[in-house]
Amino acid sequence: MSLPSRTRLSDPWLLQPLPAWGTLTDDDYAALGFRCGLEIHQQLLTARKLFCRCPAGRYHRDRHDAEILRHMRPTLSEMGEYDGTALMEFKTRKEIVYLLDRETVCTYEMDDAPPFEMDDVALDGSLLMAMLLGCNVVSEVHITRKQYLDGSIPTGFQRTAIVGTDGQVPFGSRSVRIRQISLEEDSCREVSDRGHRRVYRTDRLGMPLIETVTDPDMRTPQEAMAVGQILRWLARSGGMVRTGAGAARQDVNVSVTGGTRIEIKGVPSLREVGRLTHNEALRQRSLLGIRGELAQRGVTVESITDRLVDVSTQVRGTACGFIAQAVAQGAMVGACPLPGFQGLLEVSTQPRTSFLKEFSDRVRVIACLDQLPNLVVSSQNAPSLSSSEWERVAKACGTGADVPVIVVWGSRADVETAAREIAIRARDAVLGVPNETRQALDDGTNGFERILPGADRMYPDTDLPPIPLADARVDGIAARLPLRPWERLEKLQALQVGQDLAGRLCRHRAWDLFEHLVELLPAGSRFSAQQLASLLLDRSTPRPASLRAAGPWWDATVADLAAGRVIPEAVWASEDEVPARVDDREARRLCDEAVAAALADGGATWPADEARHEHALMGAVMPHLRGRVPGHLVRQWVGQTLKEARS
Repeated sequence: MSLPSRTRLSDPWLLQPLPAWGTLTDDDYAALGFRCGLEIHQQLLTARKLFCRCPAGRYHRDRHDAEILRHMRPTLSEMGEYDGTALMEFKTRKEIVYLLDRETVCTYEMDDAPPFEMDDVALDGSLLMAMLLGCNVVSEVHITRKQYLDGSIPTGFQRTAIVGTDGQVPFGSRSVRIRQISLEEDSCREVSDRGHRRVYRTDRLGMPLIETVTDPDMRTPQEAMAVGQILRWLARSGGMVRTGAGAARQDVNVSVTGGTRIEIKGVPSLREVGRLTHNEALRQRSLLGIRGELAQRGVTVESITDRLVDVSTQVRGTACGFIAQAVAQGAMVGACPLPGFQGLLEVSTQPRTSFLKEFSDRVRVIACLDQLPNLVVSSQNAPSLSSSEWERVAKACGTGADVPVIVVWGSRADVETAAREIAIRARDAVLGVPNETRQALDDGTNGFERILPGADRMYPDTDLPPIPLADARVDGIAARLPLRPWERLEKLQALQVGQDLAGRLCRHRAWDLFEHLVELLPAGSRFSAQQLASLLLDRSTPRPASLRAAGPWWDATVADLAAGRVIPEAVWASEDEVPARVDDREARRLCDEAVAAALADGGATWPADEARHEHALMGAVMPHLRGRVPGHLVRQWVGQTLKEARS
C-alpha cells in the first residue's frame, strides 16, 4: 500500500513555511490580530506560609519523612456543574504521591486541619503591590477556592483572594491595564509524572504568592516581553518578593483574530515570552486554516465518531520495533480512522511540529501513554508499519487507502481513552482553536497540558471569614510606598545621572542604598550623584561582604567622598577600612617609587610596544597604589615616565 498522497490545500498559509521568530513586523502581527495578556506569579518574602505557621522558603531535594497517596475526584460547583478541567484530570486516573518533610508541612496542607488566619505580612505585601500597580484596593478581602485536580495541591483546591482591581502601568505612549492582583497559596513542586503516577514535593506548598493579571493589551510578542519586565521590576521595587530560581513564574494568554484565548503556563523566563507567543500565534492561524479546509470538505462535528478498531491481529509479527514490543507485552493495538483529514495531519503548526502532535499530546496527557512515539499514522513519512500491514489495518477499518488512520497501543483502558481523545481533538479541529492550557517547551514551542479552566472551578471558602481592611492599615501602607521604576528614572535624570547608569540603577537592588546616600551629598560636593551611582553598580571589583549593608559605615564613607578625603576606587579596594587619599605631592612620590621598582624588577622582559609596555607597568604598580591615588593620575604619570625614559 502506498502512502496517501497529500490532498491539495486551498489556504496558502498551510502550504508555506511558518515565519521564523524575529521576522514578522508589527504590521504582520496586527494582520494576525495578535493579542496577549500576562499573569505574573511572584512569591512574597515572608517568614511563614499563608494559612499556617510552617516556615516559608525552605527546600529539600533529596529527603522526605513520609509519603501520602491520593486520588482526585471532581465535585459539583455551586451551579451544579463540573469544571471541564476537573473532568479531564479525572479521566487520567492518576495516583498522586506527596513527599512530606516534617519541617515544612503540617496537617493543614493535607486538609486534615482548618486554615489559620491569613498571614498579615503577606497581606500587607500584596496590598503594597496593588497600590504600586495603581489598583483600587478592596475594602474587604474575601477568600475563595479554586479547584486544582492535577494534584499540585493536596486539598484539590487553592485558597485565593483578590486584593486589588483596575490598575495600570505606563508603557510608552499608552498604558497597560491591570485587571486584578490576587494573594494566593503556591502549589507543590512536581518531581515526576510517568504513566498513571505523579509525584510532588510539598515544601513549596502554601507559600504566599501574588498573581498579577493584565488585560490583553500587548499587540506584539516584543511588547509582551517588555511589559513583563516592567511588572518584574515593579514587584522587586517593593522589596517584598523573593528572587531566584522558581520565585517568579509567568503565564501568557494569547489569541489571534478568529481564535480563542490560549494560556501558556509556567514560562520560566521572560526572555522566552516573545518566541513562545509568536509560535502560539502561528499555531492558532494554522488551526484556523485547518478549520477552513474541513469546512470545505463537509466535515462536521457530528460526522466524527469515536470509532476504535482492534488491529492487534493485523500487526502481529510487525518489524516496527515499538509496536512489536508492545504486542509482545500483551498490549492492545487500536486504529482510529479520520476520514476528511487527508493532507492535514502533516500541516506545520509550530516550528518542527505538525498538526499530528495535537493528537499525540492529548493521548500522552489524558490516556497517559507517555512513551514516545505513542501513535503512528498511515500518512506519516516516518518508519512505522509496512505497506502490507497498513493495507490490513485499512481493510479492518473499512476505509480507503487515502484516509489517514491513527494507530495507538497500550492497555485496553488506555487505548480506549486515547481513541475518545483523538475523536474529541478531531471535533475540536472542526471548531477551530480549542480552549486549552498549554505547556511551555524548551525549544520555544508549546504542548497540550489540560483543558482551559472555566468559572465553574471557583467557589467561596467557608472556613475563613472576610477580612475587613481598616482605613488606617491601608493609609499606612500607602504612606510608605517606594518610588516606582519610572519614578526612579525621573529622579535620576533630575540628579543628572547618565541614561545608561540611570536605566540600570532604577531597577537594581542597590537603589535603596543610593536613595539614602544621595541625600547626604552636600551642595557643591566633589562627589556627584553620577559617581555614586557608578560606584554602587561597579562590577569590576569584588565587593567585601562587610561593606554591603547601609549604616554608619556608608554614611561616613560618603561624607569622606564628598569632602575629597577618599577616592571612589578606595571603597572596594580593601576588606578592612577605606584607605585615605594622599595629597598630590605624596601621590607622585609614591608613584615614582613604584614605577622605578617595577622597571628595575622587570628589566629586559618588558614589551617593546609602547602601549603594551605602559599597560604592563600599570598592572605592576597599581596594587601598591590602589585606593590611595586616583587611577587616572597614575596612568598620566606612568606615561610621562616612559616618555622621558625614551627621549
